[in-house]
Amino acid sequence: MSRIARLPIFIPKSVKVKILKKNIIIIGQYGEINQLINKNINIKVNNNNIIISPFKENCNKLWAIAGTMRSIINNMIIGVTKKFTKKLIITGVGYRANISQKVLIMSLGFSHQIKIKIPEAIFAECTNSNEIILSSVDKQKIGQFAANIRNYKISDPYKGKGIRYSYEIIKIKETKKK
Repeated sequence: MSRIARLPIFIPKSVKVKILKKNIIIIGQYGEINQLINKNINIKVNNNNIIISPFKENCNKLWAIAGTMRSIINNMIIGVTKKFTKKLIITGVGYRANISQKVLIMSLGFSHQIKIKIPEAIFAECTNSNEIILSSVDKQKIGQFAANIRNYKISDPYKGKGIRYSYEIIKIKETKKK
């Protein structure tokens, strides 16, 4: 049985929750998000709380799905009230990034520039040529987009060159000696 699924989700006053047949829509000050609801999960709104439970109480797999749905809905509420941010740092000589017309253009030591279209749900900015700051209300989309950017040039453990998250620490390895 999932202990996470049993916890109620508190709804702040600035957030509105609408439950349709197969969707849950959460509206806040930074936007709105909708999510499909699993057909085996029951969602109820009481006062300022959301309570999630499976239709069959004794099934462990359904409790796991209910715990996942609870985490997704909680992240949706946090996203529309606070927004999620990810900061990517580019390290290396000649490595840089800039944004023009919702397209992220990166020079990462290849023979060509890498151009990535920024999705509608994500706001991106380059404070300087070595930092990319992403913000969005959807935690899943921002995490996936940041991972896609990072996969173009993951930080090298020998030289430290590449793209890394701001909280990530790269330990430089020592090279082999004769």
